[in-house]
Amino acid sequence: MTFEALADLGPIVTGEGDFSQTSRTLLASLLEAVGAREGALLSFTDKPAVLRSLAAQGFLAFPDPALIPLLPRNVHALNTAKLPQIIGPGGTTIDNFLSSNGNVAPELFKCIAPLRIGSKLVGVIALGRRHGEALYGPDEVDALTLLSHYVALAVHNWALAQSLEHRITENLRLMASLHTFYDNALEAFAAAIDIKHVNVRGHSLRVGRYSAGIAEAMGLEPAQVAGMRAAGLLHDIGKVAVDKRLFAKPAALDPEEFREMADHTTVGHRIVSGVEFPWPIVPEVVRSHHERADGTGYPDKLHLPEIAMPARITAVADTFDAMVTERPYRAGMSVGEALSELVRIAPQKFDPQAVQALLIQVRRDAAGSNRTSFLDESVVCNIAPTDVDHLASSLNHKATNGRVYLT
Repeated sequence: MTFEALADLGPIVTGEGDFSQTSRTLLASLLEAVGAREGALLSFTDKPAVLRSLAAQGFLAFPDPALIPLLPRNVHALNTAKLPQIIGPGGTTIDNFLSSNGNVAPELFKCIAPLRIGSKLVGVIALGRRHGEALYGPDEVDALTLLSHYVALAVHNWALAQSLEHRITENLRLMASLHTFYDNALEAFAAAIDIKHVNVRGHSLRVGRYSAGIAEAMGLEPAQVAGMRAAGLLHDIGKVAVDKRLFAKPAALDPEEFREMADHTTVGHRIVSGVEFPWPIVPEVVRSHHERADGTGYPDKLHLPEIAMPARITAVADTFDAMVTERPYRAGMSVGEALSELVRIAPQKFDPQAVQALLIQVRRDAAGSNRTSFLDESVVCNIAPTDVDHLASSLNHKATNGRVYLT
């Protein structure tokens, strides 16, 4: 029977699948091999020291799960026992190995076999009565000694998998909490950036929102969308070093004032380059969100092919919010006016794909098909879906230089 059990256990131990079923199959093979009618397979954890049932068979009443807390002397005895232990007449007493502090009576067990991998205790095979009330003897001890190595391997592999899954779950929870922390911290920074001037308060929050929405409409992955939101929130962080008086000036900035204002891109880039963000696009967006497709932007006068897509997206989001927001030197445009102007100056100034994605999100708002509104609650969507479609068609015509493709 022992060799038959070995033949059965090999595929079970190395197979994949639901371990709850595997543990029941392992236990059934063990019981058959030693002629037992009752038994349980238990796993061991050391913090705290406790045995927990993985499978049980034959007992009239057995808790699920059975929990047996172990005293230090119990753990020591299980770790040092070289062979399976017969309990009762001619053997040892059960309280050497198991405590009575759990939800199962140790007296149910007539033979126990510690399961170890090397010197590490991973579990216990606990057997009850045999068929015909026969006693356990040397043959059964030998069989359990041989078979317990296979069972220990299966339990150990399962425990490793459980530990790995737990660590992955905890890491994901930590990552989620970190992202929540980042979101809250970045929003606080965004609010601090805009606080210098009442008319731009909320600008960085809105640019973060619009950048993420444009990225989503362009089909970017969720992690990339999150990065675009972060970059949008921080795009103007260099403005913390700009003199407050420039934000309230009701007229155009003179060349020296403009240079001071434009320096916020390079100042911001220096600030964020020293921070390890989960999103490596942040420094590039902070530096390049004022670059323009025709090379007239700043600070590096890049042309469209030289401007990274994240910076192109934030440039559109930043400009759109600036257009629809009131400033000291002008009133805010309507959504329709701002979109028309963006279409007019694309692709000379802005990436047409990013502008097209902006149109997609505004159209969804206009048609009521967005699950959550793309536009900030302070912005009224006063454009009809058909008008957005007309603008999208015009933009596409410009972006393709009027080419028509026949099928």
